[in-house]
Amino acid sequence: MPRQPNPDLEKEILDAAQKLWKRGGEKALTMRAVARASGSNTPSVYRRFRDRDDILRALLQRIRLDIAAQLEGAGSPEEGCECYLDYALAHAHEYELYYRHAYELNHGPRARRAGAQLMERPARNAMKRKLQEKFGPAHGDHERLVNALWMLAHGTAMLLIAKSILPHETVEARSVFTAAVRVLLQRPEAL
Repeated sequence: MPRQPNPDLEKEILDAAQKLWKRGGEKALTMRAVARASGSNTPSVYRRFRDRDDILRALLQRIRLDIAAQLEGAGSPEEGCECYLDYALAHAHEYELYYRHAYELNHGPRARRAGAQLMERPARNAMKRKLQEKFGPAHGDHERLVNALWMLAHGTAMLLIAKSILPHETVEARSVFTAAVRVLLQRPEAL
């Protein structure tokens, strides 16, 4: 009887790749290591992913969708910003992967050679919907406000992840972040 293909293999490969990245970063993520960690073999991995960059692109998309799901589940833009920061801090390795490689894998020369498709921005769209719910459609598409909130959340996340803000100052940093989000949302027209 011929062997049946595993319909979950792609997910298993990505799960393994994500675990490898979390443990060892960039050096740990080789096609052979991914195959071994997923309980597969290297040819099976190559049948699903063209190369390591292809795996990284899939991981980036997974991270994007995870962040968007956090924002979708938030009851307000303020809560969405807190969820974004919580996600970044709870998944620091994935968050760093996302921001370290997103541009080069999707827009850089390697991406163009590989024919990479421009990835959607589901988290950005989720935050725009939260802002539409809060302020109504009459206030435009909120592009600048989304940018300001993202820059604030990303900057805070990276400062905390890099430990540029000392651990004993974390509570105060979170409080400042929350207050800054509140100020931005009280006067969106200022942007």
